[in-house]
Amino acid sequence: MKVKKPADSLTINTEMVLPNDTNHVGNLFGGKLLQWVDITAAIAAQRHCGRVVVTAAINHVSFDNPIKQNQVVTLEAKVSRAFTSSMEIYVDVFVENPVSGERTKCNEAILTFVAIDQNGAPLPVPALEPETELEKKRFDAALRRRQLSLILGGRMKPEEASELKALFVKD
Repeated sequence: MKVKKPADSLTINTEMVLPNDTNHVGNLFGGKLLQWVDITAAIAAQRHCGRVVVTAAINHVSFDNPIKQNQVVTLEAKVSRAFTSSMEIYVDVFVENPVSGERTKCNEAILTFVAIDQNGAPLPVPALEPETELEKKRFDAALRRRQLSLILGGRMKPEEASELKALFVKD
C-alpha cells in the first residue's frame, strides 16, 4: 500500500449559516455543526484509504466561539494519523468575515473512522507521512490519544501504553 500525505486527504467544505440552522439566540446548532464535521471528516478518510468508511468515534469537539446566522463557515479536514484499519481525522472550523474575507478559527474536532468491506469487516488503510510541523505534532499526539482511549475502553493496560508511560510511572 502506498504511503499517503495528509494533503492527499484534504477536504474543504464551506457552508452558510441559514435561519433553520440556528437556535433561539441566532447561533448555529451544535448538532448542525457536528453533521458538517462528520461529513467533511468522512470524505477526508475516504480520500485517504479509497474505501467505504464509518465513523467509529467523535473523540473531541470544541465549541470555542459561537457561529452566528449568515456567517460563512469553512471546515478543513485531514487525516492526522492512520493505524491498521482506523484513521484519526482532525477538522478545523473557521468563520469568515464577509467584508474583509479574514478567516478566524472558532472550533475544532477530532474523529476516528474505520475502513470497511462490503460485510462491514475492517480493512487495512495506507500509512500516513506527515510533512508540516503542525501535521507532525498532530500525528504524534494521535498515538497518545489512541492509547488513552484504548485504556479507558479497557482494551489496553496502562503499562502497555508506550506513549503514556510518564503518566503511569509509580514512584
